[in-house]
Amino acid sequence: MIGFMGFWIEKRVLVTGGAGFLGSFLVEKLKKRGCKNVFAPRSKDFDLVNNNACVKLYKETRPDIVIHLAAQVGGIGANLDNPGKFFYDNLMMGAQMIEQGRLHDIEKFVTIGTVCAYPKIVSIPFREEDLWNGYPEETNAPYGLAKKMLLVQGQAYRQQYGLNAIYILPANMYGPRDNFDLRNSHVIPALIRKCMSSPDEDITVWGSGNPTREFLYVDDAVEGILLASEKYNKPAPINLGTGAEISIRELLDLIIEITDSRRKIVWDKSKPDGQPRRSLDTSRAQKEFGFQARVPLREGLLKTVEWYKSFYK
Repeated sequence: MIGFMGFWIEKRVLVTGGAGFLGSFLVEKLKKRGCKNVFAPRSKDFDLVNNNACVKLYKETRPDIVIHLAAQVGGIGANLDNPGKFFYDNLMMGAQMIEQGRLHDIEKFVTIGTVCAYPKIVSIPFREEDLWNGYPEETNAPYGLAKKMLLVQGQAYRQQYGLNAIYILPANMYGPRDNFDLRNSHVIPALIRKCMSSPDEDITVWGSGNPTREFLYVDDAVEGILLASEKYNKPAPINLGTGAEISIRELLDLIIEITDSRRKIVWDKSKPDGQPRRSLDTSRAQKEFGFQARVPLREGLLKTVEWYKSFYK
């Protein structure tokens, strides 16, 4: 911990999206690491899609390091409903924040990318070298490609301007404080909410249940992001994950067991499955900065369900 405090204690750190699910945990852990100047602007005060807001934010916070978490995100349904918005907003927020970081000569820009940037069909586990070997899965391609362009921008700015920009590709994240709104939530909070709702209703789940996903507990994700911020200074993207995949059907069975749900399951196969499989090769993160996820899926789900019970009681 002394080493961590030594790195962060004098830094001014700007965390976009710092009031959100992942950001709230990251801000807390930054402070525990000794960072005294953490800035977590709210979207109602700084609309980062607007370049003037980005300029104002840099002027007011004068950061040394920017950790860019802010994003328009959601599950398959939200991506299908908002492909243009998800593309434009995510591209503009990231591109403008990186440009202003370059203009303000910051020490480091940390971009949080997305596993949605990977091709739809790619060998398992996903290696960082495979990122450009095909087009992303169609339902989330606009979002994935917008975030992928921030990798290109960071690498280009490193080459031309010397900006120390790194790009992190986390697996699907989950945990307490996640978004449980069924209109735009991801799969784990959506399934937890459905299992915890009225026992008289069926649980309708999109697709066949056969696709696999890899899930990263929020505390592990934050630890990986901070380790990368402290120790990783290379242009190549880097995966964060557990290296373990589980089918949506198996995931639902586990959530049903944890929540003690007795509701009937209906699989709506008219709805898309999304990407067939997702599992990350996490060896680069282990080698470069010693990251290894520590929270097993079952333990993380138990903590998430307990939080949901206490928050939505």
